[in-house]
Amino acid sequence: MLTPQNDSKDFPYWLLVAVAIGLYLAYRVYTDELYTQIITIVSRGIWVTIFVTVFAFFAASLIGLLMAVGSLSRFLIFRQLARFYIEIIRGIPILVMLIYVSFVGAPMLVGAINWAIEPFGFDPMRTRDLSLFWRAVIALTIGYSAFIAEVFRAGIQSVDTGQIEAAKALGLNGWQRFRKIIFPQAIRTILPPLGNDFIALIKDSSLVSILGVADIAQLGKIYAAGSYKYLETYNIVAYIYLIMTVGLSLLLRRLESKMRAAPKG
Repeated sequence: MLTPQNDSKDFPYWLLVAVAIGLYLAYRVYTDELYTQIITIVSRGIWVTIFVTVFAFFAASLIGLLMAVGSLSRFLIFRQLARFYIEIIRGIPILVMLIYVSFVGAPMLVGAINWAIEPFGFDPMRTRDLSLFWRAVIALTIGYSAFIAEVFRAGIQSVDTGQIEAAKALGLNGWQRFRKIIFPQAIRTILPPLGNDFIALIKDSSLVSILGVADIAQLGKIYAAGSYKYLETYNIVAYIYLIMTVGLSLLLRRLESKMRAAPKG
């Protein structure tokens, strides 16, 4: 039978092993000319990866919050539209979403824009004017918004209905109840899974390399293909992603611990 472990006694030996591996790779990068060259080239894609991740995450969070509120609306049509969006988008793999948005959705969007601006005499927009970079950002935003919507929905529904009824009795309208009562309490439940989605998005952002976006994965792929140094190159690519994801994971665990220790109310 499994028993819960006391966090204070569960020493993170895995972290010691990970740090040891990380220090070894850092030493290799510092002393090995080949590794130094690879990390110099591949690290140029770090800011692209960060921008894609952060922009897509915040845009997805806004859409996800709207979908979560819509799925809990008292109006049937809003609930059905939100559930349709969430269930359909969640059923499409991120890789397929990237390809579909880039080569099907983008031309359709440009065609719709041209149809809208044609009566005003503006020059028509070309599909290539919407860069592959922004197509990738849009695809990740759409793909993750459905998952984030479920996180928000679960957090909102975790708030005690008695407090909501009390807020109604005090005369607070729907927006005031959400802003002052529901969301401040829901955020305690929402933040940990939301952070996990952010980490997952960092990893899934590597998929934009299939569109030629110059992120970490794409620059690594180009260097490896030209130099045939696949082992060394992908050691560095994995190393950079692990630094970002493990670092964020540790920060999230500290945040969760502080939130559990903080008094409720």
